[in-house]
Amino acid sequence: MRRIMKKQHTQPTRCPICSGKLIVTQVACEECGLSISGQFLPNRFSQLDSEQLEFLEVFLRNRGMLAGVERELGISYPTARNKLDALLLALGLTPTTTEDLNGHLAKQRREILDLLEQGLITAEEAARKLRNLK
Repeated sequence: MRRIMKKQHTQPTRCPICSGKLIVTQVACEECGLSISGQFLPNRFSQLDSEQLEFLEVFLRNRGMLAGVERELGISYPTARNKLDALLLALGLTPTTTEDLNGHLAKQRREILDLLEQGLITAEEAARKLRNLK
């Protein structure tokens, strides 16, 4: 049996009339032609535009090293960082910021010092716990 190859297009994600989100309502098997209809939830990556997908591929190829992304795309570190933040936002993920990490460490330090003040741990234990914070 001979198959006729059809030109494939990237799945549109926005309505050309009102710019609303499009939903997938039919999928088909390319082997046997079986079609299934319904409302299918998109995966978060299918909602990315071509520029975001390209950045993601470059980021993964460089094992998450922004220096490699900079070199491959010919962009500065701040631009690469901004593109990564925009990608995370588009995926519905929130980046962990230095402020978040510092706030978490400050909270842990306060808890250790509170335990020391209440007499629940010794000064040596508190010092060890403080040294082990990461």
